Amino acid sequence: MALVQLIDPPAGAAAPRRRGPLRPTALASSRKRIEGAALRRLFALLDAVVMLLAALSALGFGGAPLLSRSLGQLLPMTVGSLMALAVMRASRLYLFPPRQTLARHLCKIAVVALGAAGVALVLSGLAPQWRATTLTWCADLTLALLAAHALWWSRVEFWRREGRLTPNVVMVGATPNAQRLIEAAIASRDVAVLGVFDDRAARSPDNVAGVPVLGDTAALLTHPLLPYVDRIVITVPPSAQARVRDLIERLRVLPNALTLFLDVDGAADQDAALSRLCNVAWVSGAERSEDRSFWKRVQDLAIGGVALALAAPLMALIALLIKLDSPGPVFFRQRRHGFNNETIVVWKFRSMRVEATDARAERQVSRDDDRVTRVGRVIRALSLDELPQLFNVLRGEMSLVGPRPHAIGMKTAGEDSTRLVADYAWRHRMKPGLTGWAQINGSIGAVDTPEAVRRRVQLDVEYIESQSQWFDLYILAMTIPALIRFRGVAR
Repeated sequence: MALVQLIDPPAGAAAPRRRGPLRPTALASSRKRIEGAALRRLFALLDAVVMLLAALSALGFGGAPLLSRSLGQLLPMTVGSLMALAVMRASRLYLFPPRQTLARHLCKIAVVALGAAGVALVLSGLAPQWRATTLTWCADLTLALLAAHALWWSRVEFWRREGRLTPNVVMVGATPNAQRLIEAAIASRDVAVLGVFDDRAARSPDNVAGVPVLGDTAALLTHPLLPYVDRIVITVPPSAQARVRDLIERLRVLPNALTLFLDVDGAADQDAALSRLCNVAWVSGAERSEDRSFWKRVQDLAIGGVALALAAPLMALIALLIKLDSPGPVFFRQRRHGFNNETIVVWKFRSMRVEATDARAERQVSRDDDRVTRVGRVIRALSLDELPQLFNVLRGEMSLVGPRPHAIGMKTAGEDSTRLVADYAWRHRMKPGLTGWAQINGSIGAVDTPEAVRRRVQLDVEYIESQSQWFDLYILAMTIPALIRFRGVAR
């Protein structure tokens, strides 16, 4: 379930007690969170396009090419546009704070546009014969920027209502620190606190500043909110060292980011602490990690789109052969773990008889498995059954490179695979992939022993800690040689 829609109470009715004042009207999984650095760059790029269109309108679309225009025509508009972009970035006008109204935002944009127009008019004095063109551009620029930013503002508000812009956190510890942080979050709306967990059930209140206490740490480990949580914040005072160490040890098995919230003294420290938590949000931004995620997504779309186009004829042929070989659907769908333990539906070509398919992977595939069809043996040996997962990549549920997604409930030697390795969920700290570091190192196909599970998790964690665009390209380049090298492995 990638997105859960929560129904608001009727007007005038009391909100459900377990919801809290900061829970958005919809919960978007962490995978669907819109990254601020990329969004800010996109808005700046679109503004540059708007300015270019305003210049073309002032100069006349049917006139001479831009490069043939005189410096007196182009200089005022060029300098004015660059100044407007620089001032909007420096003034943080691409942040769209949660409590800023549309009217206030447009007033700021109007001031910037008029300032750029003033600079352009001064420069137009160098060539008075083109002042009329500059005046036309000033009017076009102001109107175009106001219209564009009204649209940007409305999109930001829509995404915020959908829960895709504000980072979601849960707190461990119903403490005064938690209360102060929640009160600051309510005032700023920069962070959504979904709930509080505390092991001291007998002494815990029903809520902290209106945010419900949802249970103890054991409840948090299996809580259905986790795929929607960007960060778990331990608000227990650091002076309680034994308790903090115990909480960290128990929670470190989760894929969610974990933060120790230090004691705060006064409003300044409180604001700084809230700002640190906002680092996972688009409004202030962990720029380096956001950049890496952005370029990884660009890489997925570019290479994945080309791969799908090239593979389409082969996929059509495989689909036909599957239909001719055995009765049943062409595709097999399976629920698997995605980023942050989100449940995703992964697509594959069906390679087993319909009556023998195993959606939970309770019995992993072995050599000469009698459940596999004739066509299935061929496409599994060449890993062609995985090609439909290119659709998962383009949808953003998977990446080209990452830990391979395992079926929910997968068993190894009769045991739940997730229980064989303490750090198993760490492999869900990144989107699953079509191929990965583990696969090119021989961890292909079934993981039918505890040792095989541990080795795969170890290799997946190594990849997550070292991921880069160049590393991904290397893994992609080595995937086909690895398939040839390890062709005898059952899969």
